[in-house]
Amino acid sequence: MQVAITHRPSYAHLVVDLDVGESILAEPGAMVSHDPEVSIETSTTRDGLLSSAKSLLGGESLFANEFVAEDGPGTVTFAPPTPGDVRQHDLRGETLYAVDGAFLAAEPGLDIDSEFGGLKSMLAGASITPLALSGTGIVFLEAFGGIERVDLDRGDAYVVDNEHVVAWEESVEFGARRVGGLKSTLLSGEGIVMEFDGPGSVWYQTRGLDTFTSAIAEALPVGNGDDDNGINVDI
Repeated sequence: MQVAITHRPSYAHLVVDLDVGESILAEPGAMVSHDPEVSIETSTTRDGLLSSAKSLLGGESLFANEFVAEDGPGTVTFAPPTPGDVRQHDLRGETLYAVDGAFLAAEPGLDIDSEFGGLKSMLAGASITPLALSGTGIVFLEAFGGIERVDLDRGDAYVVDNEHVVAWEESVEFGARRVGGLKSTLLSGEGIVMEFDGPGSVWYQTRGLDTFTSAIAEALPVGNGDDDNGINVDI
């Protein structure tokens, strides 16, 4: 399998060239195009993408599409639903934790399941249920905006806004908390943050979807009349 990521970082596009008999798994809706030699199968089994119904708690679909080059070599392409980057990560008998919605595609040999983020996360109101991607193979993560990597040594700590976290290695300890009280939360514009302690690496996205959509909503005019299409507009 040969892969390339084009149009980075704003509009990343994953191109996967499959030899005969090779396959790749992806979230429903991720596919952009494929050659006729590539067939699509939808699976809900452990041999598919997500190993149990717990995956629903992680924000990912219980279903997965498997793209198989059956009739000859073929190409299949994928893209995230929002503008942003795609990052390849190679697993070698280890586990990578990814937040809700960060998973795009992976080789079929990986085990992907959901794990609760711990009592501290639940008490902080973070409702964090990371996906655990384990085994040996390639996984592709998606992000809204660019993806930054922070490498932590033992004893190092780092804080990331909950909305910007993408993934972290299993060696990294993590927790979640609210920023200050209600007054400081309202004034600072911050809410919940995740704290990471090394050693290991953490990835975060440079944009937050909730913050972006809120900014768009605030910029839209409040209508006081109707146009010909029945849409409220300013007069």
